[in-house]
Amino acid sequence: MTAGIVRIEGVVQTYAWGSTTAIPALLGVEPTTEPQAELWLGAHPLGPARLDDGRRLGDALDSRLPFLLKVLAAAAPLSLQAHPSPEQAARGYQREEAAGVPLDAPHRNYRDPNHKPELICPLGRFEALCGFRDPAVTVDLLRSLDVAALAPVIDPLAAGDVRAALGVALGASPEVVSNVVDACRQASHERFGAERSWVIRLAEGHPGDAGVVVALLLNLVVLGADEALELPAGNLHAYLEGVGIELMANSDNVLRAGLTSKHVDVPELMAILDCTSMEVSPIRPHVLAPGVELWDSAAADFRLTRLRPDRAGGTVRLRPQGPEILLVVDGAVRAGDLPLGKGQAAFVPPGIGNYAVTGTGTVYRATVGTP
Repeated sequence: MTAGIVRIEGVVQTYAWGSTTAIPALLGVEPTTEPQAELWLGAHPLGPARLDDGRRLGDALDSRLPFLLKVLAAAAPLSLQAHPSPEQAARGYQREEAAGVPLDAPHRNYRDPNHKPELICPLGRFEALCGFRDPAVTVDLLRSLDVAALAPVIDPLAAGDVRAALGVALGASPEVVSNVVDACRQASHERFGAERSWVIRLAEGHPGDAGVVVALLLNLVVLGADEALELPAGNLHAYLEGVGIELMANSDNVLRAGLTSKHVDVPELMAILDCTSMEVSPIRPHVLAPGVELWDSAAADFRLTRLRPDRAGGTVRLRPQGPEILLVVDGAVRAGDLPLGKGQAAFVPPGIGNYAVTGTGTVYRATVGTP
C-alpha cells in the first residue's frame, strides 16, 4: 500500500467512436489521427492506472476498488445498452460459468458478477438517449413519419405497452429502417426535428441497424456542464455526443440493443430491461461545503464531487471514507503535498486521514459511498 497521495497515469482507450482532440487537449499532448474515446482512472484489469513507481494501481491496493473514473469523449454515438441489477448480474454470471462460456467469448453477456450503475457529468454540452419516452408522445412522433411498416410498433404503444413495442422495434428489418430514415429526411415540420436528425446520423454509422428504430422510443436528453445523468440498472441508453466525467461501478456487464457490431442477445436484454416510461430529470449538484459540490447517486459503489477551492478561500478540507481518485480538469492545485495541473490525476489511499486541496483549479473527486 502506498503511504500518501500519489500521482497516477490513466489508460487511454481508442474506440472508434472517440474524439481525436478532446482527451489530448485535457492531457496537454499533441493529438494523433487515432480516436481517443476514454481515459480510465482506476484499477480495472483491462486498463489499470499506474503509479509513479510503475506499479499498477490494483497492485497497490489491499482490497478491490469498487469504482472506475473515466473521461468519456464521444464524437460519434455509442451502442444502445443497459446494465443488470446486482441479482441479475450474479445469476447471469453463474449461469454462463456453469455453461463453460469463456470470459472473452464475443457472445458472453456477464463477465463478472457485479452490477454497473453509471453517472455521467458533462464538461460541456452533452447529448444522450435515456429511458423510454411517454408512449403517447412516441405515438405522435412515429405517426408523424407516416411509415406504414411502423404500425406494429405504434399499436402496442397506443395501448401503453412499451415492452411489446420494443420487441417489435428490435426486429425491424433493414428495409423498415431505410423507410424510417427516408421519412425523417423528407419530413418538413419542426416538431421532433432533433429526434429525426439523430435518426439520420445513427443510420449513417449503422445502416440497416434495428437500433435506429429503437432510438425513436427513447428520451433525447441534452445536458449542460452543471448537470449529470444517472443510469441505473435496466435503463436503456446511449451516449450520443460530448465530453464528460463518467463514474461507474467496476464491472464489464453490458447488454446491447443495437447501433453496434457486437453481440446483441435480445432475450437476455429483454429480461433485464426496465421498460417503464420516464421523464428524465438531470441531476444538479448541491453544495456540501464551500467549494465542494456533490451529485447525488443511488449507487453505494461511488460518489462524485467537484472541488473548487477558490470558492472556499483557496482551500477545501476533506475527510476520506475510503480510497479516492482526483482528476484536475483546469487550473492547478495541491492535494496534500502533491502538485497537480490540468489533466493530472492522483490516488488517495484509504486510511490516509484528513487532507486539503488548495489552489485555483477544478477537481473531480471519485469516492466510495458518502464523501
